[in-house]
Amino acid sequence: MILPLSWLADFVDTGDISPKRFCDRMTATGSKVESFCDVAGEVENCVVGHILKIERHPDAERLVICQVDLGDGKRQIVTAAKNVFEGALVPVAKAPAKLADGTVIKSGKLRGAESDGMFCSYVELGLTKNEMPEAPDDGILILNEYGAKESDVGRDVCEFLKMRDIAVEFEITPNRPDCLSVIGLAREAAAAFDSECRIPTPKVTEHGGAISDYLSVTISSKKCSRYSARVIRNVRIAPSPLWMRMRLRAAGVRPINNIVDITNYVMLEYGQPMHAFDYSCLDGGKIDVHTVEEGTEFVTLDNETHKLKGGTLVIADGKKPVALAGVMGGLNSEIKDTTKVVVFESACFDGASVRISARNANERTESSSRFEKGLDAENTVPALRRACELVELLNAGDTVTGEIDVYPEKKKIFTLPFEPERYNRFLGINVPADEQENILKKLHFGLESGVITVPSYRDDVRCMNDVAEEIVRIHGYDAIESAPLVTAISQSGLYPHQVMLEKCHETLTACGLDEIYTFTFIPAKWYEKCGIPEDKRKSVEIMNPFGEDTKTMRVSPIPSMLETVALNCSRKAETLRLYEAAKVFIPREGVVTNTHGLDGSLPDERVVFCMALYNAGDFYTLKGVCEALCAAAGITPTFVSDASDPVFHPGRCADIFTGDVKLGTVGQLHPQNAKNYSFDKPVYIATVDFGLLYENRGPEKAYKPLPKYPAITRDFSFVCDKATEIATIEKCMAKAAGKLLESVVLFDIYEGTGLPENKKSVSFRVTLRASDRTLTDEEAIKSSDKIVAAAKVELGAELRS
Repeated sequence: MILPLSWLADFVDTGDISPKRFCDRMTATGSKVESFCDVAGEVENCVVGHILKIERHPDAERLVICQVDLGDGKRQIVTAAKNVFEGALVPVAKAPAKLADGTVIKSGKLRGAESDGMFCSYVELGLTKNEMPEAPDDGILILNEYGAKESDVGRDVCEFLKMRDIAVEFEITPNRPDCLSVIGLAREAAAAFDSECRIPTPKVTEHGGAISDYLSVTISSKKCSRYSARVIRNVRIAPSPLWMRMRLRAAGVRPINNIVDITNYVMLEYGQPMHAFDYSCLDGGKIDVHTVEEGTEFVTLDNETHKLKGGTLVIADGKKPVALAGVMGGLNSEIKDTTKVVVFESACFDGASVRISARNANERTESSSRFEKGLDAENTVPALRRACELVELLNAGDTVTGEIDVYPEKKKIFTLPFEPERYNRFLGINVPADEQENILKKLHFGLESGVITVPSYRDDVRCMNDVAEEIVRIHGYDAIESAPLVTAISQSGLYPHQVMLEKCHETLTACGLDEIYTFTFIPAKWYEKCGIPEDKRKSVEIMNPFGEDTKTMRVSPIPSMLETVALNCSRKAETLRLYEAAKVFIPREGVVTNTHGLDGSLPDERVVFCMALYNAGDFYTLKGVCEALCAAAGITPTFVSDASDPVFHPGRCADIFTGDVKLGTVGQLHPQNAKNYSFDKPVYIATVDFGLLYENRGPEKAYKPLPKYPAITRDFSFVCDKATEIATIEKCMAKAAGKLLESVVLFDIYEGTGLPENKKSVSFRVTLRASDRTLTDEEAIKSSDKIVAAAKVELGAELRS
């Protein structure tokens, strides 16, 4: 942002300070200054001269000798300019002088005649045809046409032409789009120099008619939060006045004509981009803000044809797009010399949408650079009214009565509690409460009854830390005295889920497993390689992947684990015991994975423990690891066989449950999948969802005193089907024994001689104990009978004789 100090002076009085002091103070308060310069450049000792007399040069037909009054006496200047005349007021480089390009003008002789300087054209003063459209291209600049009088003789010509100004270039951070304006920086300057910021309310003079007879506006996309418009009729296209052209030049903007210059002037002054449409080009007198379909063609003002991507936000009339919202207008509605009716647009568009549109069209403009940072919807109407005020001031047209303002959802006011003591504690300083209050009010924050009302243009202030930053930057970092750090340091700790996560890591390490780390993005083809079924492969894709093989966010840690095992096997590793606390990304309902999830919610990001054994144990080894992991969470798991998962061997796989909640799966890798990885030995894989483990964790362990009363043990040997799982029998026995049960321990499994075909004998030792008394034989017999009866009824198991 380039700020001319003469423009700043319209809003705030910074006193008689040097440009360097101004820049230093603004930088110290958070508005970083990159550089400053005199807009007039290297032009030196060029003044307004009055041509008193003109004579022909005796030795040169094309030269004339002029007697010129420069205010401090007369000088003779020889020139070849054809447009000079007696009485003309002209810019004179009074020798010794310097021109804009660095050329030094000295006294000398031209064909024998003394010349003490040179008349200047607009080019020699560093100006262009845009700033001086009336000036001749092949002659000197005649200042009479710009209101020069004899009283101006001897005056610095750069000052007369309003070129003499200090332009300060600021580096505005993305969180402060309000400072991309003269008014925004005026607020900052007023606070920095303890002055008053004067922001007059624009006054609009209306000339009859009704805007409803000209225009209607609708918003058909949530990417536009507000759209305001006014109509100007009897438009008189002409160059802007000199003061406006020079201010635009000082701010780095090229003047064009009065209507376009007004929109640029308001954008710089208010920070609100505007656009002007030729009303005669708007079909049906309608404006609709909507998104377009893929491939829609649009020609921008720079005569570039664009094929717009689907979802691009445009301003359209009844038939066609007329502007790329927030970026650039269309060639089909540009302001021309014949334009008689103009529509002024002042709107607020979604920053992300404008950024994407500008990038896709390769058209980054002053307008888009502001919108993409997020502008204040409350600023559209004041800026629009300022434009209409300038139209009246420049006599550029007549404002039609009425104003269109479509504002579907008004911006909410944000408030925060005023906590002076807390700010001081946070900052480690001691700024009195009344000074804090004064600082906030200087920054235009509302403050009443202990409540801070944040201005609508300060979306960067949303918490206590932000308010503290506002206070300390205006108070002055240099005003903070150096002192030893005496603030008490509070001891931090881990959250409960972090404590449990650490415990799980310790448990798996204690079981002899080594931790690995893998990427969370994988090639989609890995799913098929390890046997994950089609219906479980739906994944979120990365928007800007490193390559085709790294764009899929994994939904399972198994592919990454198996690739790691395969890699180590190829490096001649004989045994592997690995685990990973792997992040997986499960798409939620509504996520559109083939458009990178932009139209849906974020995926469900979970941590899943994945364990693998290669030539380091069998199914029961890994099952024991899973039991230890669950025990770390206070869970006693049950294992239910699962022959339906295509990743695992159908006869050597079990799901891990706590109650009805499935925590994970443990099993041997399916032989066909093992073949895909060229494994020559069985690989055992297990997964346990840490989130479910934490949600279903048991209570904190509480130690109890050793039992006072003796226990009674009973042994049971049941004959049951071979297919009956041990866990099912244990669960049945525990339920039947009731509160007296202390433990059930399997101590024998027998199959063979003496048993019917497809039968097995399983033997358990059951311990019964009461915490408040010694059990009687009758109670033990009663519990034993219940166990035998339940096993027979529920499982068809007979007590072995």
